[in-house]
Amino acid sequence: MKISFLNPFATDAHDRIITEVLTHALRSDTTLEVLHLDHGPRNIDYYAPKQLVQVEIIRAAMEAERNGADAFVIGCLYDPGLVEVREQLSIPVIGPLETATSLSRMFGHRYAILSDHRKALPMQRDILRAYGTDANCVGLEAVGWFVDDMVSDPIGVARDTEAKARELMARTGAETVIIGCTIVAACYEYAVMRGEIDGAGLSVVNPNVLAVKSAEMFADIHRGGQYRISRASYYQNIRDHDAAQAAEVDAFFAFREGR
Repeated sequence: MKISFLNPFATDAHDRIITEVLTHALRSDTTLEVLHLDHGPRNIDYYAPKQLVQVEIIRAAMEAERNGADAFVIGCLYDPGLVEVREQLSIPVIGPLETATSLSRMFGHRYAILSDHRKALPMQRDILRAYGTDANCVGLEAVGWFVDDMVSDPIGVARDTEAKARELMARTGAETVIIGCTIVAACYEYAVMRGEIDGAGLSVVNPNVLAVKSAEMFADIHRGGQYRISRASYYQNIRDHDAAQAAEVDAFFAFREGR
């Protein structure tokens, strides 16, 4: 099985830590392919660059499917381009925020999200409303790190995350905390693996792990002919409407300047 995990940033700065902290969580017969974007902005915390990045995410996803991926994970807690990619691909597509909030009840009745910085909070709140998973969310706050700074001090990120998670749970009554950025979650897991913090003593939801394990499960379901995604309306592909228009869309996503 081959799982493609895309860091949707135009930099390879986060690939190593994602690979290191996720490889041990997968089955022995699963290959994890960690990707990053070759084009587009490095920062998707702002709405305008996010629109540019989503085009590149769709292109990367289509290429991953052509290259034999059995499932595709969009490695960001904004789930950027999730509906669009799911519409385009035939293989399962996983968004970490959708997955983590859907499964949070299995960790505790009420949850909070600890994101990276304040700019992320309104966007994630809007996404929760769209998913319908906001009812049991009792808090959405930030640890105070931007993604570009995290790779220089992953242990510092992890320690700040642990302290903020404990304070957030005590103040809001949350029973579990979703670490609401894939890179923050990777830093936290990195510190746990090295014994820098006690991961067993705190109920946190790691969206990276849930995403790749869900990807394995849905890939198995797909192989067994049980991945029956509805194409009736929400995830209907344009090919089901007009083949000529679909060809135009495919050509657009395949286009690269200078190619």
